[in-house]
Amino acid sequence: MSLMRLLYTLLWYLATPLLLLRLLWRARRQPEYLDHVAERFGFYRGADDAGPWIWVHAVSVGETRAAAPLIRALQTRCRGHRILLTHMTPTGRETGAALFGDGVLQCYLPYDQPGAVARFLDRFRPATGVLIETEIWPNLIHAAAARQIPLHLVNARLSARSQAGYRRSGCLARDALRALAGIAAQTDEDAARLRALGAPAVTVAGNLKFDIEVPADQVAAGRELRAGLGARPVLLAASTRDGEEALLLDAVQREGLGDALLVIVPRHPQRFDEVAALVAARGLRMQRRSADAVIAAETAVLLGDTLGEMYFYYAACDVALLGGSFLPYGAQNLIEACALGKPVVIGPSTYNFAEAAEAAVAAGAALRAADFDEALPLALQLARDAERRRTMAQAGLAFTGSYRGATQRVMAQLLIPEPGIGSPGGAQRNPGQS
Repeated sequence: MSLMRLLYTLLWYLATPLLLLRLLWRARRQPEYLDHVAERFGFYRGADDAGPWIWVHAVSVGETRAAAPLIRALQTRCRGHRILLTHMTPTGRETGAALFGDGVLQCYLPYDQPGAVARFLDRFRPATGVLIETEIWPNLIHAAAARQIPLHLVNARLSARSQAGYRRSGCLARDALRALAGIAAQTDEDAARLRALGAPAVTVAGNLKFDIEVPADQVAAGRELRAGLGARPVLLAASTRDGEEALLLDAVQREGLGDALLVIVPRHPQRFDEVAALVAARGLRMQRRSADAVIAAETAVLLGDTLGEMYFYYAACDVALLGGSFLPYGAQNLIEACALGKPVVIGPSTYNFAEAAEAAVAAGAALRAADFDEALPLALQLARDAERRRTMAQAGLAFTGSYRGATQRVMAQLLIPEPGIGSPGGAQRNPGQS
């Protein structure tokens, strides 16, 4: 073990009391953080560990949704294996359960402490591991390599800010990247940043999120709600982050909504009540989606306080305002809206989806605004311009269609040991081949 990794490991162990306190702190708003705490330290009770396993790690909601096309492909092509899906957040776990039900086994990935990592790998003994997006855990990666478990980083993205942070770790990130079996980046820029950190072999496979399967039941339900609202324009503030709702509601008070309905869907469920209080403080009539009631004519705001229904909300709207882009959060996923043919208004902060955002704007599927004071009237104007919406819808569908195919490119890179042949890392095959 290098000196840097030794120091890194020591910090993890010293931080154990703080990790427990952090779980308690987060449980104030989301009690589910106190569920399955032992799993975070590599202790799994009652898990069905009969494999062989293909292990996919998706931290939270966005990564879990991104992993969905890949998991479906693995289930189809690697029928001799089962899927183990790990997370770090309760909402990621809930999203996985909603997407896959009993089709996968879910648990938490332990903290990056050698003992916890060893217990996890010894328990499940995965044939192959797949880390989604930016998951560089040095002890986990080195432990997998020591056990000859091929571990791949896919749908990898790395912002300039994250690259600078990893550079400060010295050889820690470099050695971890070199121990991976393969890296599939989303864009050329992501690949270049990973190579600059020392990754030896990086391919560009594209973004798995373009290969999404749109759930027909949610779309049908959303369209039914939209039809019931008649001529009222419907604006969706999608996956908003802390601080954005207040700015949006302030813009609403200045600009007004007219007869439009504003649907606000906070990114994090623990903030539902907080956002409801913000709406109430401004004297706006509000209903909750969870009440499942008919939307009254005098209702100005519908609070999207349900999980796993983003496609429902997109199908129900005329125009989407992209959360996470109006404060420096780097934006949430705009691909889902474009895939449903919904015009998108994005703010100035889009570093998490830099290439996709620029491409959507260039294609005519999205528009940029400096802030909510500019975005709200622009969205209202779009919502009342059916012809322009149709043009942007067609552009969005063409844009998302042109970027599909990342799942097949990632599958072509993965090496999955045949069930029953040797130990992990033994005889391997390309799952895309028969």
